[in-house]
Amino acid sequence: MSAKDEKDCGHDDDDYQQFLRRLGIVLLILIIIVGIIIFIVWAVLRPSKPHFILQDVTVFGLNASVSPNLLSLNLQVTISSRNPNDRIGIYYLTMDVYGAYRGQQVTLPTLLPSTYQGHRDVVVWSPFLSGDAVPVAPDVAMSLQQDRNVGAVLFNVKIDGQVKWKVGTWISGRYHLNVNCPAFIKFGNPDRAIAIGSAMKFQIVQSCNVEV
Repeated sequence: MSAKDEKDCGHDDDDYQQFLRRLGIVLLILIIIVGIIIFIVWAVLRPSKPHFILQDVTVFGLNASVSPNLLSLNLQVTISSRNPNDRIGIYYLTMDVYGAYRGQQVTLPTLLPSTYQGHRDVVVWSPFLSGDAVPVAPDVAMSLQQDRNVGAVLFNVKIDGQVKWKVGTWISGRYHLNVNCPAFIKFGNPDRAIAIGSAMKFQIVQSCNVEV
């Protein structure tokens, strides 16, 4: 190879390297522009977290024993969720709902179906929550017996899940969703209870605390 050919080859390599650098700069600029656009859209729209309401609780069974300290609970709850956003949809992904009493989980988690919720839409779930002979702390079992004697029990219906936001064709990453619905059940108040066979259905209509 002549000196001229080597010079031409080296010049071609330099041109190719320069082309790759320019291409990389262009791609980087495009990525930055797209990121800025997404950030601006996100900042302008600012999705509001969904509103959850515990509508009612049907109690099929509720028993507690002190020795051993066990709690058995069988409920059906009705929970509604409303999307308050005008331009943002919500994908509900994995959603586990369970019952808790005095901070302790007392039912097995029930998996809610994955759901897409459009603008201003309302979704309603009616899962069953059950726990059979669940071991609890001694003070928990005793407190439940005392609450039953008084005629009023405060349960918490909790949801642990993940959501995604949808803006046009763009879908966000996963966000953790925590929902806590207090269920204050007054067994001695027949005005808010409906007998369904041996079960009692209590109208609650209680707003829930939502964290995203």
